[in-house]
Amino acid sequence: MSESVLMRPVALRSGQGKTRPEGDRSFLAKGIIVVLGFALLATMLFSLAAGASDASVISVVSALVRGASSDGNVLSLRDSIIIWDIRLPRIILGAMIGASLAVSGAVMQGLFRNPLADPGIVGVSAGAGLGAVSVIVLGATVLAPFIATFSIFALPVAAFIGALVFTLILYGVATRRGQTSIATMLLAGIALGAMAMAYIGLLTFLADDRQLRDLTFWTLGSLAGSNWAKMAAAGPFIVLALLVSPFLGRGLNALALGEASASHLGIPVQRFKRVAIIVVAAAAGASVAVSGGIGFVGVVVPHLLRLVIGPDHRYLLPASALLGASLLLLADAVSRTIVAPSELPIGIVTAAVGAPFFLWILLRRRGIVDL
Repeated sequence: MSESVLMRPVALRSGQGKTRPEGDRSFLAKGIIVVLGFALLATMLFSLAAGASDASVISVVSALVRGASSDGNVLSLRDSIIIWDIRLPRIILGAMIGASLAVSGAVMQGLFRNPLADPGIVGVSAGAGLGAVSVIVLGATVLAPFIATFSIFALPVAAFIGALVFTLILYGVATRRGQTSIATMLLAGIALGAMAMAYIGLLTFLADDRQLRDLTFWTLGSLAGSNWAKMAAAGPFIVLALLVSPFLGRGLNALALGEASASHLGIPVQRFKRVAIIVVAAAAGASVAVSGGIGFVGVVVPHLLRLVIGPDHRYLLPASALLGASLLLLADAVSRTIVAPSELPIGIVTAAVGAPFFLWILLRRRGIVDL
């Protein structure tokens, strides 16, 4: 695939030597990041007030600040539980998941030098899905000891283990004599994904009606089961990956010029690729473990931002985190309100919006990207 126009960085380093257009693009990117930060805060407040409950944004803010409603009365026990125990962990976890999926997509696209790359390509989503489906279908029989050991954490733990195992297998297949082949990794990821889908299909065939309902809701993606315990379990992996990702910006910019050029620029290419893979596995794996399959965030968000701020990963990665968090929270708010008091799986909302947008990206870029 030819993507040099799409993926070429604006600059490898900050500092002196910037041309005026480059300086203008850098200023624009920083401004957009600030705007996205405020937009995320506004989206979180909106999401806290969205849902079947009639709590308003003002009531939510008052409850968070003073523990009272906007008219000075103590917030009702019902609204307090809704805000503190249901919505707040869901919003925080949703923001972290949206940010991690978007950043994972941006890192994978830079690592593979492929603007259509997605975390699922490296086997993270496939492995996580296989682990989760195994617990859902076999939890009462073969995996009963596993369920007894991890209790309510069994599903996310199994999904994360599956993601980690698949990523390690993928890396082992693609690495030879200390050298990681991107082409081999892509092909191995496709093969592992197909294998995982075959086993998932078999487990789905063996599932009963109740398990099929749980399986369908999980595979379509949902934040309905979010709580403080799940956030405590998945949060450290996601936060650590998000904190490390900005330091990958310069290396991803260099890789856009090719591995040989990146090495000449002082980037330890093999070590850098290993770190990038671990970041993607931690971020996307933990996200899939607690939310299920949520598609298109990792593809659409980086593309959308490249149209505005360019492909410089120093700005693309933090901007992707902020926009990914906001978009996933908006999708979650829609899923909770469009059929209230029930809710749609969030994966349906992201696919309904993301798939047409992705097709538009392909049509718009078909003169640049050789498919």
